[in-house]
Amino acid sequence: MDFSQIFDGGHRYQEYLAAFGTPEHQRRWAEVEGCVALTDPQRSLLGGFEREMRVLCVAGAWCGDCVNQCPIFLHFENASSRIQVRYVDRDDTRLLPEPPRLCGGTRVPQVIFLSEEGDFVGHYGDRTLAKYRQMASQQLGPSCPSGLAPPPEDLLVAVVQDWLNEFERIQLLLRTSPRLREKHAD
Repeated sequence: MDFSQIFDGGHRYQEYLAAFGTPEHQRRWAEVEGCVALTDPQRSLLGGFEREMRVLCVAGAWCGDCVNQCPIFLHFENASSRIQVRYVDRDDTRLLPEPPRLCGGTRVPQVIFLSEEGDFVGHYGDRTLAKYRQMASQQLGPSCPSGLAPPPEDLLVAVVQDWLNEFERIQLLLRTSPRLREKHAD
């Protein structure tokens, strides 16, 4: 699968919601977007990224997990001139002929990290460790959060940090890549 080509055809955050979200979906995403708050150290970390990161998010505007996580990526993108995020709808076969699978299913959100040249660097999703820990403490079976209400603040803070850790891991992978270090003479 050519993720770089899919990235190039993807949508920016608001474009994605306008194309695939109902007014109610848009309201839910906006509500969580308003709850996300990066700390000064988190903004500083993101602002210090040196390598370009192309981030492809496979999502569903209707999906509760996407409602609770995708607005985080908008905040990361706004805090770093090095991060570009594009969204594709899991069910839009024009851009994504076959969505990536997790546990045999087409779960969302899934994030595919690409280098500045569009090379595959990493993959993460559909939920973070903090979310899975919370789910495991509350139940013994699978769940599909509704997205009807934003997650509790303490969980949201933990999920933001989980995602930030993954973005930082990818940034460090890019920064320490011998090929990219040679290319950028650093």
